[in-house]
Amino acid sequence: MATSGLGSEKFRDAGTVVLETVEMHTGGEALRIITSGYPPIKGRTLLEKRRYVRDNLDYLRVLLMAEPRGHFDMYGALLVEKDEAEEEGKEDDADLAVLFMHNEGYSTMCGHAVISLGRYAVDYNLVKPVSPETPVRIHCPCGMVTAHVQYQNGRSGDVWFESVPSFVFAADQKIQLSGYGEVSYDICCGGTFYAVAEAGEFGLSIGTSPLEELQRAGHSLTSKLRELSVPLTHPEGSDICFIYGTVLTDGKDTFSAADPTAQLVVYADRQVDRSPCGSGTMSRIALQFHKGQIGIGQERAFVNSKTGSRFMATALRKVSYASHDDAVVVKVSGRGCYTGEARYWAEEGDTLGKGFLI
Repeated sequence: MATSGLGSEKFRDAGTVVLETVEMHTGGEALRIITSGYPPIKGRTLLEKRRYVRDNLDYLRVLLMAEPRGHFDMYGALLVEKDEAEEEGKEDDADLAVLFMHNEGYSTMCGHAVISLGRYAVDYNLVKPVSPETPVRIHCPCGMVTAHVQYQNGRSGDVWFESVPSFVFAADQKIQLSGYGEVSYDICCGGTFYAVAEAGEFGLSIGTSPLEELQRAGHSLTSKLRELSVPLTHPEGSDICFIYGTVLTDGKDTFSAADPTAQLVVYADRQVDRSPCGSGTMSRIALQFHKGQIGIGQERAFVNSKTGSRFMATALRKVSYASHDDAVVVKVSGRGCYTGEARYWAEEGDTLGKGFLI
């Protein structure tokens, strides 16, 4: 059956906004890259743009992330204009700037998105490809992240990125959680703040316990810390200062080159990452380094306990980051894959088409 004409004007009302996307996934975690269709976004800096989109254009996030176009665990990346120059002749040297979105709102860092965006930037001519590896500077709300994209024989491949400084904010904490009793956890930041806790603290196994029970446990810790308004600080400002989610682990924190460590990240509004989670992995590397469980240059495998997808990660170097003397810059590597391209719009009178979650 011929499908020519899909998306032509006869299928929609005049003046309807059409949103164009490139669809990818990294380690099973979806990424919907929004390439066009958004109205002009106000703001000199990326964080100002994030606030503007959150306060004025959130209906478009709902339209693209929620059903019927998305689903409860959908994730998106909105390409935006780079920062305006603060001084004449001093330009933002990013190759692209991006805002991240999910089922609840807008995050400040996303490693799986950076990996896919690296390939996208090379393949869609946002940067000039160079063999054997092409650097792509991606301005994220938490700061500049450089992706390095393998490029051989005209094709892009695996990607690794060099993170913003990652650090431990509060180690060896304890909290009482309804239904679980006392739970030990740490608070770490890999471009966004996570609680990190062993699944065993909740009486669960990261590998064999049902997903719903792990999801409930992770969200219970996140919710409690949000409820308590744990005072967070970050050198990039207050926009970063919220508990984004919980990294549940297998407790295998001491370095092993042969034995991967498993984790599952529950973030936003009970959203479950299908990948090992780039920013969650950054946070765990920072925590392991802080506790003397991994050294500079030691590479380790991190796997998603349910999908089996894998990232490799290394503490590249120790840095001082504001008051955090043992912060680390982390290398995370993986591969993003294309799943398609799409155009989306909403028909007049289609109430459900505005977006919903069940």
